[in-house]
This record gives sequence, structure tokens and C-alpha cells, in this order.
Amino acid sequence: MREIVEKLRAIEREQTKRKAHPLALYNTGAVKHEKQLAFHQCTKRNRWVFGGNRSGKTECGAVECVYMARGIHPYRANRKDVCGWVVSLSQQVQRDVAQKKVLHYLRKDWIEDIVMLSGRKDSPEHGIIDFIRVKNVLGGSSVIGFKSCDQGREKFQGASLDFVWFDEEPPEDIYTECKMRVLDRKGDLFGTMTPLKGLTFVYNEIFLNRRQDKEVWYEFMEWKDNPYLDPSEVEALTESLDERTLQSRRYGRFASASAGLVYPEFDERIHVIEPFNIPPEWQDTISIDPGLNNPLSAHWYAVDFDDNVYVVYEHYEAGRDIDYHANCIKEICQKIGWHTDSRGRICALIDSAAKQRTLGSVKSVVELFYEREILVNPDVEKDLFTGIARVKSFLKQDNGLPNLYIFSNCVHLISEIKGYYWGSGDVPRKADDHSLDEMRYYLMSRPKKMTQAIKTPLEKDKDRLARQLRRKKGGH
Repeated sequence: MREIVEKLRAIEREQTKRKAHPLALYNTGAVKHEKQLAFHQCTKRNRWVFGGNRSGKTECGAVECVYMARGIHPYRANRKDVCGWVVSLSQQVQRDVAQKKVLHYLRKDWIEDIVMLSGRKDSPEHGIIDFIRVKNVLGGSSVIGFKSCDQGREKFQGASLDFVWFDEEPPEDIYTECKMRVLDRKGDLFGTMTPLKGLTFVYNEIFLNRRQDKEVWYEFMEWKDNPYLDPSEVEALTESLDERTLQSRRYGRFASASAGLVYPEFDERIHVIEPFNIPPEWQDTISIDPGLNNPLSAHWYAVDFDDNVYVVYEHYEAGRDIDYHANCIKEICQKIGWHTDSRGRICALIDSAAKQRTLGSVKSVVELFYEREILVNPDVEKDLFTGIARVKSFLKQDNGLPNLYIFSNCVHLISEIKGYYWGSGDVPRKADDHSLDEMRYYLMSRPKKMTQAIKTPLEKDKDRLARQLRRKKGGH
């Protein structure tokens, strides 16, 4: 009898749950979308989700809008009389995507009024909404306005806003205008997008964060992150797409016009850590890629007892002479208590090209550093593909854990890894790679590790086609 009663109660609970409003059910079950929760929990004021199609990214933006408009955000300070915009690429996309999602999470009794640009307010999902007036639990009412990029920048002027949600990537001038709209109210910008346009301003402004804006935050979201997708469907679609399409459509990653990232294994959330005091016995050496007009890049490397490598400090500057760089290296060594040899000299690795003497100098860079008490060793392994494979082996081992960690103060190295793409001829693009060069020199100096043969995007596509052919033959 007791079992029957429990079953009946379980059925009643399930029926009650199904009748509950979608916002009440959002990420509250046993299975949660962890990256959606990470987005809502973030307190940065300029946060983005770069997600593949059907990864769950749009839900984040819609729910965030409703949370803020209702004054019920579970992770942030709430306001009353909130005013925000939802920005879509076109009015048709607004109706079919963002507008539909916002209405899905708004209970009808929360809506005070709907003003339409076209269509009827009693069936707003079939028309184009201008704005929705929403009851705010703290008193008063909030406004969720809808804008489309095809209206042009001028239509985005004048307003003072608490938030702007970009559903997909906006043009740069509209993004900049919206930044002005949230300035006086210290409002938020958030975007959810699949990066299909290549290396755009969002790539530079948000992903690379070239301005080092402390309010910028991003997360990648892929199909496997969405617990509601069928794994067999994910596998089938993965096999049908080429490598470059997969990078954007599945993983939400930026891709250049020619090919993808050289180091897709790099994950800023895993490999970048906050600085801490390195024990003296961990200190290893410095690696230098020399430059005078071009940047000179130098990084300080440490190794723990488990053979994990830490990049703990960087010096990166262009347009300076040897005296300046040598003094900077010495000052940093003194600042962080870096070890020297028995005669107080600093030891480092350097590009083998530094042995050469140019027509403008009777001494090589190696000799010039020697004279300044920095003993640079130019005997480094420079083979590009072997070096890339070695870096990959440190970024991700078979157990999924990295052997390479970079302190967050090494901003140029982090930026270069994130922006290192394959170019034509199956070789990386030769741009902004000074830090990457000297990191390769250093990692190649470490004891040999088992490394997998590096495959270019073309080779990966060939492997995928071969698997498809084998599967078809097996079916016959």
C-alpha cells in the first residue's frame, strides 16, 4: 500500500512540475547545463557566450533579460524599473529567435503591456514587438525593448539602459553605440553568438581582449555541454562536417578564412592561473625571442616535481635596444628572486639566429647579452612542426590534464596562443608569434615526451571522410 501511495505522489509531483512555468524549470532539475549557470553567475559587466548551434546559448540571453527585468536575478544585485534592449540581426530573426525565447520565459501575468511594430498584441509571437512592459517584483515596471541591426546605428542613439543583449554578433558601430547606452547606469552588455564571420572585432575586443578590459568575460559552449541533445545525433552530425565548420558550428570557436586554430587544445579557463609564489627549487630558465624594432619576448619558466611547467613572468616590448631589455630582465629577476649562476649571471635560452652578426653591428645579439651578464644559449631546436607537437603534448595529456600553466600576468603569450591560426600551405600564419617561438624553444629543451603526430585541418578532414567510407562499407 505504501509503495502505491509513493508512486501516486511521484506522479503528482511530475504533473505539477510539467505545469510549472519554463522559468521555474530552467536549470533546476537533476541534469543541469553547467555553462549556462556559469554565465548567470558571472558578475562581469561585458560577458559573452560563444556557442555552437543548438548548444543552449540563446537560452542564456533570454533568461538573463527576464531575470533582470523582473528583479529576480539569483546571482546579482537587482534593480527596479529596469530598461534594456534585445538586439537581433534583423526583425525577422528577432521574431523567430530572441523575441520567441523572451516570451517563452515571461509568464502572461507578469506582462503589463506589449507595444507592437507590426501584428497584434494579443498574439505577439506572430508579429514584431517594439517593447514589453514587465512587472518588477521590487516595485514599478521594467521595459524590454527590441532592436534590429538592419535599422542602422542611428536608431540606437539616445537611450539610457541597464542592459543590452546581443543575439548573435552585431556590427561594430552598433556594439560601440550600445556601450554608450549603458555607461551612465553602469549597465551590462551580454552576447550569445556562433562565430561564423571569422576574425571580427568581437574576436579582438572580447576573445583576445586586446584592451585588457577587466569587465570582459567569455565562455565557449558546444554540443556536448547541452545535456538535452541526443549523443548519437551529435556524433552523426560531427562526422558529416569538415573541420573548419565544426570549429564554429559545434564548438563555437573563431576560425580564420583559411583554417582553424593551431592550438585548439588551449583553454583559458584551465591553462591560465593566478600567480603564486614559486618555490626557488622550481625555477628553471628564461627563454628569449630577440627583437629590436620587433618585440623582444622573454618568459620565465618554472617546473614542479610532477614535471608541470609554469610560465610565471613576461617581458614583451618593441622598439628598444639591448641595454634596455637587459636591464628589464635583470630587474624582473631581482623582483621575483630568480636564481643566477655562481658569478651572479642570468641564464637563458635564445633563438639561434641571435648568433648572427648583421652588417650594422660587429657583435651578435648573443655577444651583446653576454657583455651584460646574461648568458644566453642559442642551441635551441627550431623545427616548427616538432615544436608545435611538443606544445600540444604539454597542453593536453592522455588523462585530459595539462602539463602547462600560464600565469595571468603573461598577457601577450596568452593573446598569441588564442590568435595563432593555420595559414596557407598548412603552416601557421607568421604574425604575432614572438612569445610562441620562445615557448617552443623552451619546451623543446625539456626531456622528451611522447607526442602525437600533428595533423593539419586537411588531414583531419581526410580522416573523417575515411571513417565515413568505412562505416558505409560496413553497412553493406
